[in-house]
Amino acid sequence: MTDALPTPAYVFDEKALRARIGFLREHLPSAKLCYAMKANPFLVESLASCVDLFEVCSPGEYRICERLKIAPAQIVLSGVYKERADIFRIVGQCGDKATYTVESPSQLELLSDAARACGLRLPVCLRLSSGNQFGMDKAAIGRIVEKRNELPLDIEGIQYYSGTQKKFEKIRKEAEMLKAFLSELKENYGFAAKRLEYGPGFGVGYFQSDAPVDETALLRDFCALFEDLPCGLVLEMGRFIAASCGEYHTKIVDIKYTDGMRYCIVDGGINHLNYYGQTMAMKLPYIRHHKTNGDAAENLWTVCGSLCTTADVLVRSLPLAGAAVGDELVFEKAGAYSVTEGIYLFLSRDMPRVYVRTEDGSLVLRRDAVSTDKINSKE
Repeated sequence: MTDALPTPAYVFDEKALRARIGFLREHLPSAKLCYAMKANPFLVESLASCVDLFEVCSPGEYRICERLKIAPAQIVLSGVYKERADIFRIVGQCGDKATYTVESPSQLELLSDAARACGLRLPVCLRLSSGNQFGMDKAAIGRIVEKRNELPLDIEGIQYYSGTQKKFEKIRKEAEMLKAFLSELKENYGFAAKRLEYGPGFGVGYFQSDAPVDETALLRDFCALFEDLPCGLVLEMGRFIAASCGEYHTKIVDIKYTDGMRYCIVDGGINHLNYYGQTMAMKLPYIRHHKTNGDAAENLWTVCGSLCTTADVLVRSLPLAGAAVGDELVFEKAGAYSVTEGIYLFLSRDMPRVYVRTEDGSLVLRRDAVSTDKINSKE
């Protein structure tokens, strides 16, 4: 099915993606699922009928939702920077069907202005900071909740996200903190939240050295943390949904032996592939080797990309049997962030093609190769 696939390319598996959502639905039965589309916007179309909500963090992400005709009721408009013209346009289109996050007092004022201009009460979630530039502290949220009746906004609840690849103990502490904060808001201001939108930041095992995780047990223990939550729970996830549903395909275009080291040069590179937690290509991700020749002795290879920098090393000490020009290397668990975090413009190389493998196994081209030389020069 991928024998003639032009490389480099991403392949995102729709069947695996929907199976992933089914697994999460089964083991998180009381929660709504919100897909953080920054993880991989190419999956939005496939997920439109599978998830409850999409976290949309920029005007560009919103335009993607527009083109795909995502229902306003599925949109949570987030982002640390909300530009006035964009907000007024989006509120004019989505009105009180979408949910809007508030990350600062100035965003509160902006959304209030937009609500008054449209004659609507907009549903909002107040983002609680985890100690960085995002969101507001508890005192600021308390002041907003206290004057909520003066606002043209309906405060639905709290949004909280502190990072990715978190250990369960940190998640447990956050759950206790969030429940306590909701109780404080009820006790101090008579405010009963309708929802908690929480990004748990569950970990993804990208490397063969990572300890295996029993996800069924993980989600069971997670659900127990929120059994006594006094409101609805929305789980905002990107990596945990998408990572396992995508692959990155690249071909070996040259091999060489230099000072006793074996090198494979591939037609892709670090401008296309990004594993969270990788350090100088020392960790070994999950890779399949599609060979063009027969059996041969296994040797250790350093796999390098096609960029003119010594940093372009995808993996060191990769065991390969009979590596040869024309072989394909398939990097697994590339469904989240690589397609959007790559340093695409470096060296003016083409951006990879993007394919989706549909439920029937066929490959559909979602984006052809894109030349970047015109972006990097005067027209």
